Amino acid sequence: MFLGVDTSCYTTSLAVIDAEGRLLSEARKLLTVPRGERGLRQADGVFQHVQNLPELAAVLNKEVGPLRLQAVAASTRPRPLTGSYLPVFTVGASFARSLAAAFGVPFFELSHQEGHLLAGLWSAGVEWQSFYVVHLSGGTTEVLAVEMKDELMLSELGGTEDLHAGQFIDRVGVALGLPFPSGPNLEKLGVCAGPTPLAVPVAVKGGILSFSGPESHVQRALLQGVRPDDAARGVEHCVAQSVWYILKNIRREYGVKPVLFVGGVMANAYIRSYLSEKIGNNAAFASVAFAGDNAVGAALFAHKFTC
Repeated sequence: MFLGVDTSCYTTSLAVIDAEGRLLSEARKLLTVPRGERGLRQADGVFQHVQNLPELAAVLNKEVGPLRLQAVAASTRPRPLTGSYLPVFTVGASFARSLAAAFGVPFFELSHQEGHLLAGLWSAGVEWQSFYVVHLSGGTTEVLAVEMKDELMLSELGGTEDLHAGQFIDRVGVALGLPFPSGPNLEKLGVCAGPTPLAVPVAVKGGILSFSGPESHVQRALLQGVRPDDAARGVEHCVAQSVWYILKNIRREYGVKPVLFVGGVMANAYIRSYLSEKIGNNAAFASVAFAGDNAVGAALFAHKFTC
């Protein structure tokens, strides 16, 4: 068995796979954010992860019995860059290192972003070696070039200059009175939009997009009485269109390659459908169940470097 651990800003996650890469069990728990708040302090996130990990470990034990570990891996930082750091990841890293030492097995570390990428490839059922990945979440909005060789090689090609896609969605969602994170509830609102939802401007230049202007536009429209469902669909369309525009620019400059979409925002059905229609067979999406934060990618990483 290979154990993956991920303690992100809003989710505690554990996952176990076997030597064939089959998922044996996984457990997740969202961190609690007070109603009306637009986020969680790192100290509060650390405290909740410490409480959640033993609870989730008990879930794994109930589903698969005593763990027969061969290796353990954990996300230890947000991105695979020098200086990338958030306190919440130290909780999972400490838990995973302790387990590896107790079991006498190897410990491997990866970034949260690499975990998303591996879980996305696995859940989408593709085995691409050279491709683009679009990572959209509350903490990341990036387009990366990926080369899968002996190790993952990532190169940033584009992204946001201000708000992340998930922040845009969450800020509008909180303004609408939705719980945080707001993605699933905003998506439900958008389904009820009328034939002419709110038109939200797109701000894209080359491989860089901006969501601060679009967010201000939506907030003004809400004050002027726009229907919540029309605002929700307008936000979804703006995110999807913005991503498509920067992808067009990047493919024009660097060439056409397959595109993998990962991150919590990519669980949104409207955004997935829009991008799938634009890109066609060259697009693959992390399954809805594994688009958001999870530890499956970390477990796959442990397997990759042990077997």
